[in-house]
Amino acid sequence: MALKRMDNVGIVVEDLEGTIEFFRELGLELEGKATIGGEWAGRVTGLGDQHVEIAMMRTPDGHSRLELSRFLTPPIVADHRNAPVNSLGYLRVMFTVDDISETLERLRTRGAQLVGEVVDYEDVYRLCYIRGPGGLLIGLAQELG
Repeated sequence: MALKRMDNVGIVVEDLEGTIEFFRELGLELEGKATIGGEWAGRVTGLGDQHVEIAMMRTPDGHSRLELSRFLTPPIVADHRNAPVNSLGYLRVMFTVDDISETLERLRTRGAQLVGEVVDYEDVYRLCYIRGPGGLLIGLAQELG
């Protein structure tokens, strides 16, 4: 059987509402919110009895989604929010935007901080990394030309 599509990327957060507002400012739409818990969910994740608030965010093109999760139980056991860009594992999500400067200006009002610099790559892209809510690493790319 062939892969059909990627459904979503999951991100665990501390401040669900603040993170929802941050991604709304970026241009994602809130698809829905729910509280997930109980024995069946714990069987899927291997965490046992869990209680999680989730929000599903959809990109404007409708092709990609982020699942934001705030664990109530069990507690979060690891924190890699300050890991550098060359750390092992899933690290960041990158979004294509129309105007990086304008996007940065809007996201700074929501606490975003530029990690390095905004750079041009071979007259094809303007790129940067930012830290969003809770230190989430997010890439922004603007196609040039």
